[in-house]
Amino acid sequence: MASLVAVTAHLDDAALADPVELTRALVDIESVSGDETKIADAVEAALRQAEHLSVGRIGNTVHARTQLGRPQRVVLAGHLDTVPIADNLPSRTVGDVMWGCGTADMKSGTALALWLAMNVAEPQHDVTYFFYECEEVEAERNGLTVVSQVAPELLAADFAVLLEPTYGLVEGGCQGTMRVRVATHGVRAHAARSWLGLNAIHAAGEILQRLTAYEGREVTVDGCDYHEGLNAVAISGGVASNVVPDECVIDVNYRFAPDRDEAAAEAHLCEVFAGFVVEVVDSAPGARPGLHHPAAKEFVELVGQPPIAKLGWTDVARFAALGIPAINFGPGDPNLAHKPDEHVEITKIRAGAQTLYSWLTGRPAPTADRPAPTAGRPAPTAGRPAPTAGQPGGVVDAAHDGRHEAVDSGRHEAVGRNDTREPRQRSPRPIA
Repeated sequence: MASLVAVTAHLDDAALADPVELTRALVDIESVSGDETKIADAVEAALRQAEHLSVGRIGNTVHARTQLGRPQRVVLAGHLDTVPIADNLPSRTVGDVMWGCGTADMKSGTALALWLAMNVAEPQHDVTYFFYECEEVEAERNGLTVVSQVAPELLAADFAVLLEPTYGLVEGGCQGTMRVRVATHGVRAHAARSWLGLNAIHAAGEILQRLTAYEGREVTVDGCDYHEGLNAVAISGGVASNVVPDECVIDVNYRFAPDRDEAAAEAHLCEVFAGFVVEVVDSAPGARPGLHHPAAKEFVELVGQPPIAKLGWTDVARFAALGIPAINFGPGDPNLAHKPDEHVEITKIRAGAQTLYSWLTGRPAPTADRPAPTAGRPAPTAGRPAPTAGQPGGVVDAAHDGRHEAVDSGRHEAVGRNDTREPRQRSPRPIA
């Protein structure tokens, strides 16, 4: 395994001004699910420099909000965690391709959200940004699940964009996911007298045969084509090398189209594994595409390509359950998610940045021959050091349009402060 370079949990101005450099910086902060403190610290410290944002934290989920009184509020959300690394950190760049764990799923998308949060002080819509933990594991640990329990008002919005890997296309809705355990039982015996027992592992062969023969449905929902899947993902059994085992358990994952709810999905699995004990371990509902909503139509038109189905579960489902239309859009290729050779094309990062910048501001993103407009706001301070506790913009004494929030590992509280200074905004590096 390659040795990791030493990294600090600090995102400098150069990275925050360029979505590609920001992607690289985030990727190089290892953040396997459950170990997101370091990257959350870095993201929070960066956001607290932006005086146009109200910033808070719940556990290792960081949120930031504009408070401009716009008629509509939108959400941009990206998760901070990755699957376990597979000898694919630190990142490396070869030509137009950046390689590394999380490049596609989904630190390139999360980097776009953070880049926009830092560089767009006056968006057309009020924006809530979420940078959240534990998306790649059980639903109960998901950072947005925790937000919904601790501070559900933060999720309120008119439209949401999840920066999941879509290869620059709009992916509508998402599949539901259910993990079950299917068990066989036998009778223990000495391996030398196996005829006196019943081998539970041998009996599991029937379950595996059913899985091998299974053909997933292909379903069209609201114009998007979903392909279901049913797979064994783990198997356990055995007592000792000289004992006939009396139990074998197979973990099965079912990805189902959004025309089925969780109850229907469970009923289907009980039918597939009739004659065996089926126990639901973890489950999350899917979401219909919801592309009929005006905000979704506007976004699809801006992208300029027809939408497709999201094959996988995302937190689009969470917003759909709240009645908030939501889509998936990000630069990563979903076919590369969770693979050892995971990578992202740099051109896709820059194209995604342009699309999102134009959507939020109503004007083209800055390029080499068209720098960002500076009228009406002070110039950024070049090489500004990261704020420290007690300094304006710092973690303790952060001022954000008269309000900042301090949330300490599960504690959510708002702290008010009067401040009449003009918002400060950095100039994003040209995207071209």
